[in-house]
Amino acid sequence: MKYNDLTVEKNTRPSRKGRGIAAGQGKTAGRGTKGQKARAGHNKMPAGFMGGQRAIMQAVPKLKGFKSFHPKAEVVYTDRLNGLKGKVDNFALAKASLIASPFSKVKVILRGELTAKVELETQFISKAAKAAVEKAGGSFKKVEVPKRPKAKE
Repeated sequence: MKYNDLTVEKNTRPSRKGRGIAAGQGKTAGRGTKGQKARAGHNKMPAGFMGGQRAIMQAVPKLKGFKSFHPKAEVVYTDRLNGLKGKVDNFALAKASLIASPFSKVKVILRGELTAKVELETQFISKAAKAAVEKAGGSFKKVEVPKRPKAKE
């Protein structure tokens, strides 16, 4: 017989608690004496329960206000578009380092003078910026936010 051929089994039985004083874990069965945690069903209390006083979630101070998880649109100003020409979409803006990610919403806002003729394809534009783009000979088309490419399986 080899050591790796041995079939090892647990040779201790599971302990039977609360079966008399002589059993080793009898009488109180390791729960101490009296109190809520000594009773049956004590593990069914909700998380944060503190023995009937205020729960921990109620006791800690909260931050005021409201935190929106709605992603904000990235802002691009019209005077920054002068270096671009032709079709300008989220990918062109990201390549020109005007926005952080091509997969986020973009809003174009008027600031300064726009001289370049651009065909804007973004999600939002202000009325004044749209007028400036059309005055420079360009156009605006509202498009959806580009979807991220899915990983190949």
